[in-house]
Amino acid sequence: MRLSRRQFVTAAAFGAALGIDKRLAFVPPAQAQKTPDPTKGFYTYKVGSIEVTALYDGIWEKPHDPAFIKNASVEETKEALVKAGLTRDFMPIPLTVVVVKAGDRLMMIDSGSGGQWQPSAGKLAANMQAAGIDPAKIGTILISHFHPDHIFGLMQKGSNAPTFPNAELIVNATEFKWWTEPGRVEKLPEARKPLGTRINAVFPSWKNFKLIEKEAEVAPGVRLVNAPGHTPGHAAFHVSSGTQQLMISNDTAYVPALLAPHPEWQGAYDQDGPLAVESRRKLIDRVIADKMMICGAHFPFPGAGAFAKDGSGYAFTPVQA
Repeated sequence: MRLSRRQFVTAAAFGAALGIDKRLAFVPPAQAQKTPDPTKGFYTYKVGSIEVTALYDGIWEKPHDPAFIKNASVEETKEALVKAGLTRDFMPIPLTVVVVKAGDRLMMIDSGSGGQWQPSAGKLAANMQAAGIDPAKIGTILISHFHPDHIFGLMQKGSNAPTFPNAELIVNATEFKWWTEPGRVEKLPEARKPLGTRINAVFPSWKNFKLIEKEAEVAPGVRLVNAPGHTPGHAAFHVSSGTQQLMISNDTAYVPALLAPHPEWQGAYDQDGPLAVESRRKLIDRVIADKMMICGAHFPFPGAGAFAKDGSGYAFTPVQA
């Protein structure tokens, strides 16, 4: 595989951030696959002494929708997909959940779809087992925001019983308070009311939520980073150990094939489009300036890679599992 100079630079930066000197397998656009399930649904790497495991939960092959990107046409989004080496037949939205092991502490970022989001998702439990991760030993779940593909794994289908009853749930206070505010469900668009109803029927009675009021360390080596816009209290998480860093960006730049070259595009699921753009640029600029690696919930599996500046936008190079 031959890398362009830009891909070589981002690959080298990513390898340095990982603290390894061997060549990583990066996917250049011409060789990128479409959307088959990975042959192995987990991928482990290190951030200093912290172990990070990416777990594949599935993919949504979303039909093209002119409303998906508010300020771009379907043809423009198809063109961006092709330039990234992806299919133009549909919008590929994979879902990856991250587990972080720091010492004897096991933390999960979000909970996946719980098989309750798209029929093609719901593979988290099987891939967690394949990776040798015992769900009962997850002591902390860091929640980025309250969208179905990130929180439905917390609740069992049908009963809403907690899937991880012994885990501490940590979330930005702004996110929790916005969704559970009295009268919130009535204010939501019709398409969001079932989600709001479920949140309000379950979360306020759970005693294991810890609300974080400001950017703060939520676990040793892990700090909450405010990245609002996608939702009012959307959060990223910064992981550091020694000289190495990882930004767990969640949905800040959810489909990098679109939002790396066009960070100004606003998604239909961004509740505040302009604020989401502002948070996106701020976070990616920080990642580039600090030469850190980044992962995202909807990045190509295993959801990790490197950003570089590219004119007024960015170039994203994913790592291949």
